[in-house]
Amino acid sequence: MKNPYKTRTGGATVTVFAPYDCGNHCPFCINKGEYSDTTGFSKDKIIPSIKLMDEITPNCDFVFTGGEPFANREALQEMLDQIPTTHRVFINTTLPTFEGQTEQDLIDFTERNKDKITCINVSRHLVKYVEEGADDLLSRLAVRTRVNCVLYKDYPAERLPEYLERWIPYHIPVQFRFDYTATTPENLYDREGDPILADLNKIADYKGLDGCRMRCGFHYNYKGLPLTYHKTLPYSTIVEKDKEDGKTYDILYDIIIKQNGEIRSDWDESVLDVDAYRHVKFEPYDLHVIEGSVENSQF
Repeated sequence: MKNPYKTRTGGATVTVFAPYDCGNHCPFCINKGEYSDTTGFSKDKIIPSIKLMDEITPNCDFVFTGGEPFANREALQEMLDQIPTTHRVFINTTLPTFEGQTEQDLIDFTERNKDKITCINVSRHLVKYVEEGADDLLSRLAVRTRVNCVLYKDYPAERLPEYLERWIPYHIPVQFRFDYTATTPENLYDREGDPILADLNKIADYKGLDGCRMRCGFHYNYKGLPLTYHKTLPYSTIVEKDKEDGKTYDILYDIIIKQNGEIRSDWDESVLDVDAYRHVKFEPYDLHVIEGSVENSQF
């Protein structure tokens, strides 16, 4: 740590990497290499780190990702059980079914945890990279769902309307995501040079924009279906001088619990100084509506 920490009221989002892999090979996934050697991966090492982050910031958000959180429901349940209901909990998943795990198993899991899980973000891409379950499964879960779709490189723009029509019967919000490895502070809010925005403006009604230092969302409506185009920087720490006290802070947006329980302050190798984070300075979350009308800006 070079500077004292600052984060938003409630605490930085804590992202937990499932200590087990998925069977997918999405070309834009930068996590896949981490799962080639699972030595040292353990939920029993992750759980103390979850408890520690709950102790320091008892109102922060938790996100489970991977890998594939639902590849081991029992382990996921045990990790979820460590998180009090003061936190919002999100799960990033493909909702896999396989021998030993049925759609009903997934539905039952959400029913048991409906008071804990805030939203399940389900990967369903414009180009099919993985074996996908039935679309209507998303509407049968006992918790809120959202579809995440990465628009990667030369995506087939002509298929966007067909893709959106797919989700209208279930009224499940769609979030298109920019390839964040290509995001910079200079193009985060760029409109003129963004071909994805140009494609969306042709087919959907623009409603508004929200954002902060780190990420932004362009909000649309497609035939009554809520649609967001999300962009975020490929790191989660902003270094900035405080106007009030004149000190320079490392402003943390995300904290990462790795598969071996190690806690990091960014998506790289930066290890969180836990003692320093116990004395973090809080500021109001700078995510705000910049223009227009925005639905679900906190998701």
